[in-house]
Amino acid sequence: MDSTLEPLARSLREAPVVDRDGYEYFVHGVTDGIPPVDPAVLQAVADGIRERIDLDDIDTLVAPEAMGIHHGTALSLATGIPLVVVRKRSYGFPEEVAVHQETSYGESELYLNGVDAGDRVVLIDDVRSSGGTIEAVCDALEAVEAEVVDIVVVLRRVDADHEDAARDVTSLLDVRVRDGAVEVLGFDDLE
Repeated sequence: MDSTLEPLARSLREAPVVDRDGYEYFVHGVTDGIPPVDPAVLQAVADGIRERIDLDDIDTLVAPEAMGIHHGTALSLATGIPLVVVRKRSYGFPEEVAVHQETSYGESELYLNGVDAGDRVVLIDDVRSSGGTIEAVCDALEAVEAEVVDIVVVLRRVDADHEDAARDVTSLLDVRVRDGAVEVLGFDDLE
């Protein structure tokens, strides 16, 4: 058990699970902002990322709106590395790249601005389920000729299909939904 992530693991065990058109979706502060995210959980996320990936020589952290923002912000504050948010609205800048994302529970448009050719970036998101968001954002980063050095998610759903299997993704915790509850793998002994 990684004690750094214990506050996150404990909080996940209380997360309600809802049905979104046949997809079992868990609701948690890390993935939805509901309930409020405890600062100790955000600190655990930032510390966990810093322990798992090499942030030397990274120019920019990139986080998709909305639920990657608070993880990217916590890491940016902890490291001093600038953060770019892939937004849900277009600003019409000449270098803007449209990103079409398809996930297990919907699809939408995102827009990338502020990343230049040659930038070394780390992509940060809340959860890897289908892999649709990660794949779409990576395609956009590659289109602007940025170097995706690492991809990190707070949670990886091991009970979901990962369309982005060709990409290496670092996860802090692996979770699954079983019998209407969130299970955190490797933390079975938590009470």
